[in-house]
Amino acid sequence: MKKRQSGVLMHISSLPGKYGIGSFGQAAYDFVDFLVRTKQRYWQILPLGTTSYGDSPYQSFSAFAGNTHFIDFDLLIEQGLLDASDVEGIDFGQDPTEVDYAKIFEQRRPLLEKAVEAFLKTGDWDDFSRFAEQNAAWLELFAEYMAIKEHFDLKAWTEWPDAAIRARQPEALASYRAQLEDKLTYHRVTQYFFFKQWLKLKAYANDNHIEIVGDMPIYVAEDSSDMWANPHLFKTEENGKATHIAGCPPDEFSADGQLWGNPIYDWEAMDQDGYKWWIERLRESFKIYDIVRIDHFRGFESYWEIPAGSDTAAPGKWVKGPDYKLFAAVKEELGDLNIIAEDLGFMTDEVIELRERTGFPGMKVLQFAFNPDHESIDSPHLAPNNSVMYTGTHDNNTVLGWYRNEIDDPTREYMARYTNRKEYETVVHAMLRTVFSSVSFMAIATMQDLLELDGSARMNFPSTLGGNWSWRMTEDQLTPAVEENLLDLTTIYRRINENLVDSNQ
Repeated sequence: MKKRQSGVLMHISSLPGKYGIGSFGQAAYDFVDFLVRTKQRYWQILPLGTTSYGDSPYQSFSAFAGNTHFIDFDLLIEQGLLDASDVEGIDFGQDPTEVDYAKIFEQRRPLLEKAVEAFLKTGDWDDFSRFAEQNAAWLELFAEYMAIKEHFDLKAWTEWPDAAIRARQPEALASYRAQLEDKLTYHRVTQYFFFKQWLKLKAYANDNHIEIVGDMPIYVAEDSSDMWANPHLFKTEENGKATHIAGCPPDEFSADGQLWGNPIYDWEAMDQDGYKWWIERLRESFKIYDIVRIDHFRGFESYWEIPAGSDTAAPGKWVKGPDYKLFAAVKEELGDLNIIAEDLGFMTDEVIELRERTGFPGMKVLQFAFNPDHESIDSPHLAPNNSVMYTGTHDNNTVLGWYRNEIDDPTREYMARYTNRKEYETVVHAMLRTVFSSVSFMAIATMQDLLELDGSARMNFPSTLGGNWSWRMTEDQLTPAVEENLLDLTTIYRRINENLVDSNQ
């Protein structure tokens, strides 16, 4: 039996602050302090990778590089790399409750360029050189990709007009490296800023006995350095374009299914080289996270493969994945890893068998548990100890939005009976209480649900491009009452982080 613990799902972008998007600055350290005061153990975040068109952290230019939007300007000012006057009067977005990605994209780059210029003159070059050397395997590839991508007006690599550089021919690479040296330096140094700030924040969390639960998308974007450098590891045409893309089949929630658009791995090719790319991806992930949640875990057993160019996911079919062979190779190279398997969606005996063989805890989402007519595998009374219970994930509505807009009266009545909701108790509190009282060793509440926010605070509508990933918390929302409620739930249901008690924090 694993010890009972709890935590909060709150992405970096959703932290409060004055620069239009959450960052690795003071608000992040304050959030760690909030977790400490409420005796939590886990801070779960979404992927930290770069974002592109659509702003999704699950569609990144690199499986290894970090999102430079999270670099904190105040910390750069403290280092002398920016002046306070540099950020005065800049419009990063007028609404403190949401991220304006267009303005963020436009306004941050000139400031980061100025900080890079100052660093090249006065920064710790030895420390940067160590970082560049230690991360050269992915850093140089990412810097090349972004510099050339910007040179070609931000087009994806499959659309670059120069066939030689699409194919990474040595002469072309040498030419572009010489031509774009300034841009290469910019991307190297901003990645250095990102990882210096993030690892310092993570160390602060770990020193205060808070563990970071990171999130790994199963797939990468076609518009990525990973696919540009490794087209042989994907199902592609001769020109590098994907022949098949990922998604989910039609179901009761979507008649057309979900069309994600990510290229499909060539698992046979990956098997032939011992899954080296996956091993390195996980090795790097555990340098920046304590626990990794792998998204769409069922895709390792079988995945929904859709012909490229399809308008919906309906023409797809199920194809067998690598199954346990991948994880056997990972374990042999890296040992036992703290991984959470996101095993939501269409589950089969084979997927369950794979999860059980790995030993990874699966996920349970309480919003899926209430069907008056049929028993759900997400029901708390069916949850094993080796599982993680959520109120909802980034793809769910908030509890309040779900209750008001997504379920009918019989479901509401069943939920009230199941949770033994009291007349004076809010719907959200009844759901949180049920999550924290569950047998699952880990209970995770979204920050939106702790704040009892409605559907306007939802993080993502799956298969919808635009208008997502924008919710932000304001400083005044984290009231003593919110803190007291979380501490109370944590205490009553014996989920207190014992390390915090032992250290008298």
